[in-house]
Amino acid sequence: MNGQRGSTETESVADLARRLVAADTGGWTPDGVSALVAGLGWSWSGAAQDPVLTGRPSGDARLRPVADFEERYVDGESYVELAVPLATAAPDAAAQATAFHAAKVELTAALGKPSIMGSHGDMGPFYDSGQIWGAPFLRWRGSPDTLELRAGKTGPELVLQPTGPAENWFWRQGIGEEHAISGYFGSNRDAANAGLGFPGGWTARSWETVTRSLGDFLDALPAETTALGISIGMPFYGRTDDGAPILFDVTCGDRLAIGCFAPDDVDPAALGWGTVAEHPDTASIFSDDDPVWRVDGGGPGEPKGRALAEMLVATAKAVGVRNPTDLIVGGEAEYVDGYHVTYYGLGLKTG
Repeated sequence: MNGQRGSTETESVADLARRLVAADTGGWTPDGVSALVAGLGWSWSGAAQDPVLTGRPSGDARLRPVADFEERYVDGESYVELAVPLATAAPDAAAQATAFHAAKVELTAALGKPSIMGSHGDMGPFYDSGQIWGAPFLRWRGSPDTLELRAGKTGPELVLQPTGPAENWFWRQGIGEEHAISGYFGSNRDAANAGLGFPGGWTARSWETVTRSLGDFLDALPAETTALGISIGMPFYGRTDDGAPILFDVTCGDRLAIGCFAPDDVDPAALGWGTVAEHPDTASIFSDDDPVWRVDGGGPGEPKGRALAEMLVATAKAVGVRNPTDLIVGGEAEYVDGYHVTYYGLGLKTG
């Protein structure tokens, strides 16, 4: 299918993706982008601020020209992405996550498993703000262009972008300052990831920083894991005078549950933890009696991230974890559905 203007026939997400992957972007120059739009059967005035008229019921596409934020990351490109809305969903987290996941299923059937997955957190490419409900993304990395499924303002978007600028931006965020990078980034062994660069991380320097970063992570986690179709198992260890025992087990698929393994001299109930009787929905995630102490964080849009993070930090302190650098994410959490994941936004050590 080519022409969309004036057509009452809706092109499938899979067919659109195939056409975008096969398109010649011409180096993302003005002439190249004009030819790209025409080749897709769409229309555009040529003015950077004007929409690309697609005729799709989900809305028109947008071109992002190189501006001040993008200038230092490009190498001759005049544009850094073409974003095409795929669907409009209700604004709540559950509806947005469901719409994103539906697009993921269709795209994976058409293009194969994405080579990259993760969350942009609160800072997407070129400093864009993420969505309130979550900022999941999937990428089919290529050269010279990459296709990304992204959480847009009203629903999932398919974004065609030159590979170099977005990756150059991401790599340069590893400057060591607190909150320099948010979200998490996972890549698999797909040959498409050859030469992929990874930024350095940052380290939380205060418990308030840990509370903020952990709260942001937990707040969106079930919506993002639902959207991406993954499950995350994340143990936390605490270095104390008695070693580095496991303190928490954060588990999240379509629902967030957190288990606590506090020693006998700590009162978890006083810190806000409950049992399976108080959190019956955790019975499908943990056994009835292990761990004894747990909390049900809820499904998409339901977690109270800040309150959960405050409880985890208070528990870590009560156990005897003195510094943020002594709260450690277990290395098991780095392996998710065939992807190696780095949790940049937490600012915590992994080991």
